Amino acid sequence: MRSWQAWSWMLLYSLLLAGAVLIVVSAKTEPIEQAPQEKIKLTFRHFWIKEHDRPILRIFEDAVAAYQLSRPDVKINFEGIDQTIHREHKLKSEMVAGTPPDIFVLFGGAEIVPYIRSNRLMDLTDVAREAGWAAQFKDTSQFSRDGRLYGLPLEGHAEPLFYNKRIFRELGLAAPSSVKQLDEAIARIKQAGYIPFALGNQDRWPAGIYAHYLMDGFAGSDQIEALAQGRQGSAFANEAYARAFRLLEDWTRRGAFPTAANELSGETAISLFTSGRAAMYVNGSWDITLLQDGDAPRAFRDEVGVLPFPSMEEGGEGDMAGGYTLGIALSSNLAGKQKEAAIELLRSIYTADIQSRLVYEGNRIPAMRIPVDSERTGPIFAQVMELVERDGLDFLAYDNVLAPEVNSAFLQIVAELLEGTAAPEEALRRLDAASGAYWRMIQGTSRAASPAKAVEEAAEEEAKE
Repeated sequence: MRSWQAWSWMLLYSLLLAGAVLIVVSAKTEPIEQAPQEKIKLTFRHFWIKEHDRPILRIFEDAVAAYQLSRPDVKINFEGIDQTIHREHKLKSEMVAGTPPDIFVLFGGAEIVPYIRSNRLMDLTDVAREAGWAAQFKDTSQFSRDGRLYGLPLEGHAEPLFYNKRIFRELGLAAPSSVKQLDEAIARIKQAGYIPFALGNQDRWPAGIYAHYLMDGFAGSDQIEALAQGRQGSAFANEAYARAFRLLEDWTRRGAFPTAANELSGETAISLFTSGRAAMYVNGSWDITLLQDGDAPRAFRDEVGVLPFPSMEEGGEGDMAGGYTLGIALSSNLAGKQKEAAIELLRSIYTADIQSRLVYEGNRIPAMRIPVDSERTGPIFAQVMELVERDGLDFLAYDNVLAPEVNSAFLQIVAELLEGTAAPEEALRRLDAASGAYWRMIQGTSRAASPAKAVEEAAEEEAKE
């Protein structure tokens, strides 16, 4: 009896022990709940916030959303701010502090030189080589320095003369091919009660387009290149530039531009042109979206002609300013997984599909070599592309060539010419003061005033005289 009880207790103990082991083993094989993985975060700054940029914004919102879908471990803060605030204020201060956004839209040319010097931009040379991009881009020169690549152009642009063919027919005017013909057209258009040129110079750079066409027409591109490079003996105060400024002053006096053009927005200028109140409009190809697909009357787009800016000489070829200056860069602060994710995003953006959408949805000149079907683009864009492909782009806009500090003085002085508050020769001397101050600052040869201060001091000296 006792033996049976002993065995019973031993069997019960064994069963309990086995059960405990099974419970422990079972517990060890259950999946362990892991803490959620921290996402890789990136900031992407753009300035596609205006009406004509809406299609571009949509394209890149789609691109970012698709990328995040494929990489759920990455979170991109996609933010947009005003272009002028981004270029002239926020990005500059961030570059000085060493805290730029991770990914950002910027203009190439002179604007990126200080950022390269201070090692704020990621060197993309090896990235481009590995992606096989060398032959795919039309022109990367504005993002290159000393054989290295610091950004990738996103789109090209051209700055043609758009004109209303209906108004020209009404007045018996031929499309101007020379500045003399343009001068005569301005007088006839004004006399007929139309505004010759639609211009809204609130942001200051639109009037710079007229200035650089006249300056380049009278002096050629070598002069501005010499000034942009600080070559000894080069000066803004020269007879060719004086002739250009005198002509701009004359056009202003004769009412070629709207009253108080410096106070008008770019949107107002577009409205003056699309409503038929202004006969001509000189601006960038980025505005085609508004001219062709915006609120303009449907018949208007078929009445818009596109020309190069007229030649200074009778029978000469016109000029077309433009280039591949708008692009994307990465911060040199990026490292590790952040850097890897940003480069992967860049690869997903620079594709034939995105470039095609920029053409057909955004009316933008592609930066990469893709076929363009003019039947799908609309009549105004088709004319611009024909001019670009046939004649090319003659020179880079001066606000891309000049150092930002000198360019600020240039645009301010052009605005004063429109107001009639600066004489051409005085304006050019003030530009030389700004340019001289900039190069002394760069070369570290003096503690002279900043370019902006130099302009003020030169103006005060002129006033005394």
